[in-house]
Amino acid sequence: MNEVPNPAASSAAAPPDPLKCSALADNTVPAADLPPARPAADTSEAMAARAAMVARLEGSGELSLGPVREALLALPRQFLLPHAYIRVSGPGADPIDWRLLDGSHPDDRQEWFELIHSDESILLQRDGEPLDALHRGPLTGGHMTSMSTCTPATVDALQAMALGCGQRYLELGPGPGVSLALAAIITGPGLATGVERDGPMAAFAQRNLDRLGIGAEVIEGDALEGHEARAPYDRIHSGIGVPCLPVPWVEQLAQGGRLLTTLVTRTPSWPGQLLVTRTAAGTVEAVLRGRPRGYRPLLGYRWLNAMDHRTRIRDDPGTARFTRLTPPPDDAYGFWLAAAYLAPGLVRDFQAETMTIVAPEDDSWAVAGPDGGAVRVHGPRDVWAELEDLHARWEQAGRPERYRVDLRDSSGVQHVTSGAGAKALFWTLPPLAAVPRQVP
Repeated sequence: MNEVPNPAASSAAAPPDPLKCSALADNTVPAADLPPARPAADTSEAMAARAAMVARLEGSGELSLGPVREALLALPRQFLLPHAYIRVSGPGADPIDWRLLDGSHPDDRQEWFELIHSDESILLQRDGEPLDALHRGPLTGGHMTSMSTCTPATVDALQAMALGCGQRYLELGPGPGVSLALAAIITGPGLATGVERDGPMAAFAQRNLDRLGIGAEVIEGDALEGHEARAPYDRIHSGIGVPCLPVPWVEQLAQGGRLLTTLVTRTPSWPGQLLVTRTAAGTVEAVLRGRPRGYRPLLGYRWLNAMDHRTRIRDDPGTARFTRLTPPPDDAYGFWLAAAYLAPGLVRDFQAETMTIVAPEDDSWAVAGPDGGAVRVHGPRDVWAELEDLHARWEQAGRPERYRVDLRDSSGVQHVTSGAGAKALFWTLPPLAAVPRQVP
């Protein structure tokens, strides 16, 4: 879409007890000039559920005092997540059995209500289906094409960006619009825009956001292109993982702005979080670090899967040998992130009893432990030897947890390094053009 969307097209009145934001940016439409909205009625039960959710996130240390906390308390998320799919089949089942919970149905309401206020990701759409005529109950087949992000990940992203009042905000791939709505409460009306590839989901999210009257708008379009019509943005957040940073996103970032996205590799096991800042002088700085979770990759990107090897690994874990490498802890994010790039083609089975890492395309795997000093390996590729070598290099490089991404190459190649010197770890991000894509 090339036309400039009208901020006045969306309702802009605040939801019940919203975060008060008065320092609106100069280029926004004042709330008094926007048409009055009729916010959806909240309930004391929902407010209590949100308070319990916030208390849980504070207790785990994931949520701090500040605007994100207040927005979580203010947003009636039940209007953005009116239904939810439950997976009935176990791992590896094909076709998959589902059950659709309808939040308005008395037999589903309690289970749905507890689910949408949990820390789980909410499954909302199968195979790009229209969302205005879904049928509750059991269903078979299909795969999820849209879901809400789990609340801890949303909190982590909004806090990392230091989102504040009056900032222009762009959400790429907002799905049902939960994080977009939270951002709109924080920034103020008319400042939060989402770009969603999926037409039915974009319409669904906009309709629900309008019921809340918070002044957020969803544009149907290709998120990889950003949304130039409202650029530049003070904050850009991508709800889709990308193999490298799309150039339009950087170009649309304002001075002093922050951009946050997940960098994906072919393994879902070790995602990276990329934080890009544009300084007041206009220079761009990008820092990549490993994280325990990340966003799903863009449409057309195919992840590796260890699931098909589980039975074979259980029956034949491999040949035992000695190793000096104690399995690195799960929170050694800097090491595992480097492994995603420098030992490519590996994926971890987190449901295995001991650390199990598979190279599916090479029919190879390694099973560590349970006792220290022993590992079992199978196949033509010695997976554990690669990790031993990489771990030694990672230690020589100073056990880096953060990596710098250089975006200055005139050819568009994006380089990653742990620092200067011959012992630094180094790799190049794969080009976006190598990923199959579907246009809106």
